[in-house]
Amino acid sequence: MPFEKKAWPRALRSQEWFGGTGKNAIMHRSWMKNQGLPADTFDGRPIIGICNTWSELTPCNAHLRDIAERVKRGVYEAGGFPVEFPVFSCGESTLRPTAMMFRNLAAMDAEEAIRGNPIDGVVLLAGCDKTTPSLMMGAASVDIPAIVVSGGPMLNGKWRGKDVGSGTAIWQFSEMVKSGEMTLDEFMDAEQGMARSAGSCMTMGTASTMASMAEALGMTLPGNAAIPAVDARRRVLAQMSGRRIVDMVKDDLKPSDILTREAFENAIRVNGAVGGSTNAVLHLLALAGRIGIDLTLDDWDRLGRDVPTIVNLQPSGQYLMEEFYYAGGLPVVMRAVGDMGLLHKEALTVTGESVWDGVKSVENYNDAVIVPREKALTQSGGIAVLTGNLAPKGAVLKPSAASEHLMKHRGRAVVFESIEDYHARINTDELDIDETCIMVLKYCGPKGYPGMAEVGNMGLPAKVLKKGVKDMIRISDARMSGTAYGTVILHTAPEAADGGPLAIVRNGDMIEVDVQARSLRLDLPQAEIDARLATWTSPLAKPQSGYAGLYVDRVMQADSGADFDFLVGCRGSTVERDSH
Repeated sequence: MPFEKKAWPRALRSQEWFGGTGKNAIMHRSWMKNQGLPADTFDGRPIIGICNTWSELTPCNAHLRDIAERVKRGVYEAGGFPVEFPVFSCGESTLRPTAMMFRNLAAMDAEEAIRGNPIDGVVLLAGCDKTTPSLMMGAASVDIPAIVVSGGPMLNGKWRGKDVGSGTAIWQFSEMVKSGEMTLDEFMDAEQGMARSAGSCMTMGTASTMASMAEALGMTLPGNAAIPAVDARRRVLAQMSGRRIVDMVKDDLKPSDILTREAFENAIRVNGAVGGSTNAVLHLLALAGRIGIDLTLDDWDRLGRDVPTIVNLQPSGQYLMEEFYYAGGLPVVMRAVGDMGLLHKEALTVTGESVWDGVKSVENYNDAVIVPREKALTQSGGIAVLTGNLAPKGAVLKPSAASEHLMKHRGRAVVFESIEDYHARINTDELDIDETCIMVLKYCGPKGYPGMAEVGNMGLPAKVLKKGVKDMIRISDARMSGTAYGTVILHTAPEAADGGPLAIVRNGDMIEVDVQARSLRLDLPQAEIDARLATWTSPLAKPQSGYAGLYVDRVMQADSGADFDFLVGCRGSTVERDSH
């Protein structure tokens, strides 16, 4: 059904606070006026919240104050009144035990701040990995007009005349140090050049992936995903987004109008085309749950299976986000996906027009970066969802970052009972491991870590690296950074801490992986698996209080997006009773 604009002018929700001559209205206006606001600020014009995840502890978002100022210009120009407010900022690079543990907290913060304050629409300023999904989740649960503005990626990393990718270079160089290909002094020297400007990771890591997902879903203006953080055009987009949100409020164009089943299917296919992060699976499952869309792992596997990966970016490919933007960015990819017949072209976006209207005329300016279909990095991109007796509810793998020779493999399990166990044993002489083995890591899922840390891409043992081996199969209930690579099977559900079969794998057990068949199997009789599970008890001490206690009690498993069970659904934008 086509979107129908609401009549304008009309009374907006902010007038429940500021409209009229009653005591409470006068009180609300009076307190706001201590900021030097003229009386006509509260004349019924749209009041636009700018939800800012700026934080100096979130380096990717440390420039968002400037972006907010550009948004404000646009809001004023369009006749609105902007009000900036802070919410919890999940800093991927610094927050412990893992930023994923706090994604749901940040989503709660955003939701309640949006609903409880006198705002008619909201601009979501995000950048670092979890800030984009958390803000979209919170906004979806309120469902007032909302638009995403990303902070943008850093400039390309540079070291000794070469481009290096933030995150990806860390994993590469640390393995090279262990294998003897790089000295520790060289590794230290590369540090400063990996992240040399404001912005988020400039690889197709989770930050760039989620910015791409926001654009593919229709929640941003076209081109948002790839503009570098320090490029002047990032500020232009922010200002134009400020203008646009005012018109969205007048039209009453809400997330529920945009985040349709078709929009999520578009995003899943675009994720395959860009070689996006496995973390997008969790975030889109959780976002879909907030808006009432029944999205599953089966959808991820089915919709992404036949999508070629055509974006030649690290960690799957060669280039970085600067080149991606200069080539034309995500609109070029979306046009290509549409030309393949894999895009719901009529899906609505924040522009008020269809997604196809925004991309149908774009050009590809560098076909080495955004490659033709026949030269795709892999013809079957997307996310592979494996199931079997080792992952009854599913596990995920990113084919574009994996090794072809390991896509069907049988190997002996080398088991690590925790990430600490892994670090203690991985390079010891006693560890019985070779390149044919399968590394298994337990107790790193949502309840186990807690929070599902990015430790699934375990580094290979030095004894294997020194043979020239670059990849082995690794299986865990953890996540991995979107900047990482390898044949890494993640998000195994149910997780070990929840009594999933991963918990009872022992050293020496044989595991069979068949990606084409979507199978992940522990080669044991079911009776033996059942017997081991019957005697299993969790080795973990459960947090008893605070947020960690709440998290472990109420977090869902990875196959449901690891949201809190009590946050699923849209609670709406009803204005609650006055506080005075």
